Amino acid sequence: MRQLMLAGKQLAPLTPSEQCDDNEVSGCESQVWLILGGDTHAVQLRAYSTSKIIRGLLAVLMEPLQGQSVEKIQAFDSQAYLQLLGLERHLSQSRASGLNAVVKAIQYRCQSL
Repeated sequence: MRQLMLAGKQLAPLTPSEQCDDNEVSGCESQVWLILGGDTHAVQLRAYSTSKIIRGLLAVLMEPLQGQSVEKIQAFDSQAYLQLLGLERHLSQSRASGLNAVVKAIQYRCQSL
């Protein structure tokens, strides 16, 4: 958990105006905000959470997605990735569901780029 909290320090906080309802991801117990930019060839992700552990999980989750194409992001299997890292067994059901909601939100929002 300490390593996750350290990873979360990599995420720059979003401004108060960016922490709005339009950017909030539903389906998470902790508040999570997500902003996508770039284009279909190189998606830029920014995310933040009020929870230190969730921030760390967001940092780990966003690492393989940052700068990727929409096509690669759409094909991303977050469960397999978390298994590869050995993190899935440490996640509660609610955290796993919340991370899944974040990935689904990323994939859905990619459609509008």
